[in-house]
Amino acid sequence: MTGIDGSLIEAFERDGWAVLPDVLSPEQVAEARAALVGAAAASEARGIPTRMDYLDPGAQNIRIYDLLEYHPVFVELIAHPVVIAHVAHLLDGDLSISNFSANIALPGSRSMNAHNDQSTVMPEPWPTRFTMNAIWCLDDTYEANGATRYLPGSHRYTCFAEVPDDPASGMVPFEAAAGSVILMDGRLWHTSGANTTESSERALLFAFYARSFLRHQNNWG
Repeated sequence: MTGIDGSLIEAFERDGWAVLPDVLSPEQVAEARAALVGAAAASEARGIPTRMDYLDPGAQNIRIYDLLEYHPVFVELIAHPVVIAHVAHLLDGDLSISNFSANIALPGSRSMNAHNDQSTVMPEPWPTRFTMNAIWCLDDTYEANGATRYLPGSHRYTCFAEVPDDPASGMVPFEAAAGSVILMDGRLWHTSGANTTESSERALLFAFYARSFLRHQNNWG
């Protein structure tokens, strides 16, 4: 069984996120990046839009959904043993794969609305982590090229009333090297970052994992 990094788990529980470094080699990153470009073209060819101005102001983000349909490399990534071992530990061994999507932030991209992912699939309160993301970095990810921004400590909010009026104003970026995977608590408030560079793209894959909700529905409050 793949080992668990205890210090990473400790950081995740404290901060609501943590980075698994060097999960992919440069060659694996290049393969996944090429497959993602192909998936975007295939999505458009199917008539599925990849630019959605209502979601991403300015239409400089390319979004691809249902990645598992497009290339075997995405199947390998979402079931990667290192990632699955840590996700399973953080969800108490009770997990299912909900979806796998991508967001390529092109120069000039802007931020979407602040949100937490758990609130989109279950009602408040959220005293327990039922969901989380594994964010695959296919480019070096930093503030200027649109790194995801998060509100520190917001994974401890249990209801909407605890969220500041302007959560985005207190957000800071996740930064990680290509080949890393950022693990994020589903209750952490976040938004896509703005890509203010002139020529650097930022490609991220988002694997969304959830506990088996029906098994726990009586605990929702």
